Parts: sequence; C-alpha cells; structure tokens
Amino acid sequence: MRARRSGKCTAALTSALGLALAVAACGPKQHDDAQSARHTPVHVADAPAQLPVPHGKGSKTPDDFNGDGHRDLVLNDLVKAQAHADDAGIGIVYGGERGLTPGARQLLSPRRQAAPTKGRLPAVFDAEATCDLDGDGFTDLVVSTDPPFDGQGQPPVPLQILYGSPSGLTGKAVKLTIPARARVGNDWPDQPVCGDFDGDDAQDLVVHASGGQLSFLRGPFTRKGSPRTAPAPIQSPGNAPTGPAADVDDDGYDDLIVRTAEGTGKSAVVLGGPTGPTRTGATLPAGIDVALGTFGKGRAALDAAIGTMGETSLRYDLPAATTRGTLTTPGSVLDAADFDGDGLSELVTSGSQLRVLHGRTTGLTTTGMVTVRPPAQGTTRVVTVGDFDGDGRADLVVRTYVGETKDTVAVYPGMKKGLVAAEPSVRFSSSEFLVR
Repeated sequence: MRARRSGKCTAALTSALGLALAVAACGPKQHDDAQSARHTPVHVADAPAQLPVPHGKGSKTPDDFNGDGHRDLVLNDLVKAQAHADDAGIGIVYGGERGLTPGARQLLSPRRQAAPTKGRLPAVFDAEATCDLDGDGFTDLVVSTDPPFDGQGQPPVPLQILYGSPSGLTGKAVKLTIPARARVGNDWPDQPVCGDFDGDDAQDLVVHASGGQLSFLRGPFTRKGSPRTAPAPIQSPGNAPTGPAADVDDDGYDDLIVRTAEGTGKSAVVLGGPTGPTRTGATLPAGIDVALGTFGKGRAALDAAIGTMGETSLRYDLPAATTRGTLTTPGSVLDAADFDGDGLSELVTSGSQLRVLHGRTTGLTTTGMVTVRPPAQGTTRVVTVGDFDGDGRADLVVRTYVGETKDTVAVYPGMKKGLVAAEPSVRFSSSEFLVR
C-alpha cells in the first residue's frame, strides 16, 4: 500500500515518493472521539449500519487484516467533524465477496489503539505501510506517531505496529524496535517500506536512517515489534526509501525506489539480495513520483514511469533501463495496476484530471486513454489501486474532497474493455467513521 495524504501537516509533501514525517513539529492535539461525534455537521443519515468485521483464518491476499481472503482499504485524512477539528484517526473498510463493504468499517484512533510514550498518547496516527510482518496470514499495519522528544540526541522511533487477527486490527499497537546497531545519526527513523528484500519468504522493513543510509530490519517480527535481526545501517543512493517494493528483475528478491535528492530530484532502484537491499541499480530521471509496472516491451523485468508537471518519462526493463520513452501527459502523481487482466500494467496519472493509460506490448500509449469522471465536485486524488472484488482485475479507488468536512470515496472496477468502469461500484463518505 502506498500511503497518501491530503492537507495534513507533513515535511516534504513534495512527492508521493518521499513522504517525510515532521513528527516532532506537526499534528493535531489528541482526539476526543465522543465530542466529535456530538458536533458532526456532515450528513451521515445515509451511512450504512455498522456491520461486524468478518472472521478469517488467514490468507496471502494483500491488505487483508482479518485474513478472510478479501482485500481491505486503509484511509488516512478522514473527514473531520468540523473544520480545524482534531484528526479522527485511520479508517479501515473491510472487504467481502463482492468487494468493499462500507458497513464493515473500523476507526483506529490514538486513544484506543496507540501505545503511549512516557505516559503520553500520540496525537499523530497515520497509516504508512501494510504487510504480514509476523507471518501469521493476517496483514499488519505500520503507523507513524509523534512521540515526545526534547531535541537532544537520537529521537525515539515514531513507528508502531498494529497486528492483524481473525477479527481484524483489534489490539493495541506496539512500538517498532530498531536495535541501536541498526541506527545512525540523529534523524527520525521513518518512511517504512515493506518487502522481502533478502528472499527468505519473510517480510522485512526498510526505514530511513541518516546521511544516505538505511536501516534494514529482517523479518519475521515478534509480536512485541522486534525484527529477527538487524545489521548495521546500509549505504544508499539517497535518504528517502519509498514503496511499494517490487521484484523488478525477477530474481526472487524485492527491490525498492530511493529518492536521491529532495523535491523533484532523481531516484534510484535499490536491488535486494541475500544481504538485503544493498546494490544500486538504474538511476531514474528527476520527477515528482515513480510508479513500477509491466507496461510493455520485454516481460522479463518491470518498467518505471516517472511523473513531472509536464510529461511522463519511461524506463523499460529495469534495472538496466536501456529502452526509454516519453509521454506528454500532465499528471505528476502516478499509480500502476492491471485493470483489464491482460498481464500488462496500466498507468494512472492524476493532477488536474484523472487518466488511465493503456499498457501494450509495445509500451504505454495515450491511444485509448480513459479519463475518469470524479465521483463528486471537489479535488480528486487516487487512494490506492488493487483487486478488491476478486475478479483478477485491479480496481481504482479515488477520493474527492471539499475542505476538511466533506468527501466521497469511490471504487471504479477494472474492466476487460474500457479499462475501468464509467461509474463506481461502491461509493461512500469517510464521515461514516464518525458515526457511533
């Protein structure tokens, strides 16, 4: 899962690649759930009745917190009770046989789920990454928080883990443990990326360390938040590890993208191996966002699309990336998924308009490009892409919002013809999480 934010206090919200948290300096005060429910001005009369979270037995489906074989949805930046009110927390919508079920929803708040630090609960509680860290068949959620820090020496680890279970994300979070030998410098250890970087079939975590280095935490993790092992920090071509991870060269090791400079700087592919993500592959051109997918050309490796304000640069067949291309398609934020089930990835570009570009054996093309109509008036952003209805084709989840108190979340199913449906199959507001 790629975590998205809109209008939240972050440092370096310059790209979906390098979302760096200013956890010491920003974030609302601790949220009072009951008070917000009493003062909710948003229209929630049509919210579906609260349904129980289905019980599962474990699965290998991505983002499946209750292990029932159906993908679930994570939402940050929920609608607020009123403008400038405290952040409600993280919303989870659980999936079912026909896709997302808005009635089977769960609000994760600091008051209920966060682990305190020095007796103080965090105010910031944002979803960052999802993967099965302990290998029990239930996806876990990595959350960023704002623990107290006096500015002296190394800051505390701001990341916490909520473990999945047959009932979903029901327990208290535990703090992620980063052993001292795996840390360096005085930067906040954040920007987590999940992946099997050493090829042992267990999910690992990579987090930002300091000075062009990364902390590599080998899974599986204990239920107390500790990695199996953690070597000394590894050298990296940049400071901002970004996900989702993917095995770009089909060698059995997950790889990741690392930002080499702030803002619209270049990025590099960092390749996994028996000792983790230690080898630098292709350097990608400067851009605001990068998406990995099988867009065409040779099928032995993944391709990269790099978005800027005016065009999209293409690098085929990573990690060498010898074949290149350019598309003049506005839209700096990118996502990739196979919407028509043909084995090739489509590219989603979002900005002033939301477009889906067709992947073909000859590469991405604007021919047959689909423009997605927003589900409502307002600013539209992609939440995520993934197969929520189990038909083997990815679906597109978008959120349209007006200010802080009104939004619409819509799911557009993938289609064999036309790439994505013209009308959403599921539509709801995150204001439903304020209903008790």
